Amino acid sequence: MIIFLYAIAAAAVLIYLPFLVVGYARVRVGYDVSAPRAIFDKLPPYAQRATWAHQNSFETFMVFAAAALMAYVTGVNSSIAAWAAIAFVVARLLFSIFYILNIPLLRSLMFGIGSLSSGTLIVLSIMQAKG
Repeated sequence: MIIFLYAIAAAAVLIYLPFLVVGYARVRVGYDVSAPRAIFDKLPPYAQRATWAHQNSFETFMVFAAAALMAYVTGVNSSIAAWAAIAFVVARLLFSIFYILNIPLLRSLMFGIGSLSSGTLIVLSIMQAKG
């Protein structure tokens, strides 16, 4: 199902959305090109959280991309799998928003939904491969 490939592409884009917030904060604080990492402690708390959301997005993307590719390669074709792929993308968008806004409970819920979505795709792929 092509939805898996679209979801991978969307998830890749979502990695960088929190970094737009970081970029905005860097400009406001006074970005130093010669020491880009030294600015972190000078960033306001929302931008620090955006940095962490950005980093977490890389970590979760690897698992999701593998899971979605497994589903694609094994020919998983179910509405559950499609909804899992869509749920991952939506959950990761909301994860970043809730992280930046400092709403830990909802952020954690979105992390869980994203993880469950990836796990669902892995399980469905293994079941499909077994026949």
